[in-house]
Amino acid sequence: MARVIARGVDFDAVRAEFALRDGFSAAVLAEVAAAVDARAGDREDRTDLAFVTIDPPGSMDLDQALHLERTGDGFVLHYAIADVAAVVRPGGALDRETRDRGQTFYLPDGSVPLHPRDLSEDAASLLPDVVRPAVLWRMDLDEHAEPVRVAVTRALVRSVARFDYATVQAHSASGTLHPSIAALPAFGRLRAVAATERGAIELRLPEQRVVRHGNGWRVEMEPRTEADDWNAEVSLLTGMCAARLMLDAGVGLLRTMPPPATRAVESLRRTASALGVAWADGTRVGEVLAGLDPNAAASLVMMTEATSLMRGADYVAFDGEPPAVVAHSGIGGPYAHVTAPLRRLSDRFTTEVCLAVSAGEPVPEWVREALPTLPALMRASDSRAGKVDRACVDLTEATLLAGRVGEVFDATVLRAAGDKRGAEVFVPAVSVIAKCAGDPAEGDEVKVRLVGADVAGRSVQFAFPA
Repeated sequence: MARVIARGVDFDAVRAEFALRDGFSAAVLAEVAAAVDARAGDREDRTDLAFVTIDPPGSMDLDQALHLERTGDGFVLHYAIADVAAVVRPGGALDRETRDRGQTFYLPDGSVPLHPRDLSEDAASLLPDVVRPAVLWRMDLDEHAEPVRVAVTRALVRSVARFDYATVQAHSASGTLHPSIAALPAFGRLRAVAATERGAIELRLPEQRVVRHGNGWRVEMEPRTEADDWNAEVSLLTGMCAARLMLDAGVGLLRTMPPPATRAVESLRRTASALGVAWADGTRVGEVLAGLDPNAAASLVMMTEATSLMRGADYVAFDGEPPAVVAHSGIGGPYAHVTAPLRRLSDRFTTEVCLAVSAGEPVPEWVREALPTLPALMRASDSRAGKVDRACVDLTEATLLAGRVGEVFDATVLRAAGDKRGAEVFVPAVSVIAKCAGDPAEGDEVKVRLVGADVAGRSVQFAFPA
């Protein structure tokens, strides 16, 4: 049988190439060791709520915990977010270090954290069965899961269970969901309908990821489950409520994206026609994509082409007049990052804005001073994170296939060759997405020959016809 495991993959080389520092200075570690909850006197005890967390297996940096209950006329959503600002001193060594890092970087063999692990994976993480300081969002929702009232406060919370997506999906199928998330499927489906009505463009792609297998590595396409989408809707709703709070107050930081270019939509229509995907006149892009099976081959082709719609994402800070562009076309309205402060720099500051606005208090000066600097910091960090992710996958793919040049594989054509790009194929036997010489038709099931696998250059090349 052909070898499908990559051994000896050097992810440390990726860390070195992108200057990712795992360790922290003595000054930073001393601050973390001495950190106390600076807002301890401002907290309401909400340990009466049985919060649960939903994260990838093995995660320790748990930013969010939720408690969702069905009421007679809607839902009440409590969403607890790790209160990082209460333990990071503005202007201190840790504050400066996090501004340099921007976010946590995830590699197959471990993360490079935004904060020291004693903080992000212990003292500030919403781990089960311990009381933690948190920022608590309460959202009262109507029967359509639309927000009626929103409040943001500081609280003490306790998670009682930690789940991953597959477990939540299995519990939903068997009717054994934890009481704190029993209403999550109904909530998630209502929010998905609302997203389509807003014109949101959601790319529900299976995730290509590198996973450990014995003493080696392989690339897998992780199926997208309904539980992924339900949980994502909680975070998306919170981000939309945060954006509205900040816009109403005239100060904050938004995540924006312009509407897709007409040419990109027309190209996607041609792809749909070639694949036999129905697209009736007057149907918006988001509706077409929402109707696809996210794990079907044709959907993978459609979603791959649809990435061309999602360009121009940015961060926009404002203090006074709102920015010219306030909406995120992928979400179908204004949106802000607030739910991952352990893993993303900007969320610490946007959360403080929302706390102040909700309380009717002035936004802290250290937050106002930082806001104009955050877009550039986050752009740079996001760019680096994307390159790191791609480098890890490309390195594994090349190592996986290095000894198999000349072999023929079954493949699906994700993209036909264009004016400035070659074709792109997905090879399911090894879960590889790579360039392909020749001119195969988009969506076709073809045979391709592996003609190159350069580990040093992290590149793989196929050719059609085989």
